[in-house]
Amino acid sequence: MVLSAGWLSWLGPLIVWLVWRDKSYLVRNAAATAFNFNITVWIAVVVGWILFITLIGIPIAIIVWIAAVVLQVVFSIIGAMRASRGEAYTYPMQVPILT
Repeated sequence: MVLSAGWLSWLGPLIVWLVWRDKSYLVRNAAATAFNFNITVWIAVVVGWILFITLIGIPIAIIVWIAAVVLQVVFSIIGAMRASRGEAYTYPMQVPILT
C-alpha cells in the first residue's frame, strides 16, 4: 500500500477540502475528517511495514494491516452514509491535521 496507489487515499479528501472548503461547513468537515483519518490509516500501514522489516514484528504487522484495512472500510462507509444525510461525522482514531 505504501509503494502503490493505495497511499493516495488521502489525496481525494485533500483536493475536496482545498477546492470547496469555503462553500459549506458540511463539505469542509467531511473532507477534513476523511483526510485526517486516511492519513492516520496510512501511518498505521507504515508502522506495519516497519514492524514487518524487523522479522520479529511480522505477526504484529499483519494484525496492524488487517485492522487498518477493516477500520478504513467500515468508518469510510459510515462517514459516507452520514455525509449523504447531511450530518457531520468525526472519524474515531484520527490525527487532527486539517480542521
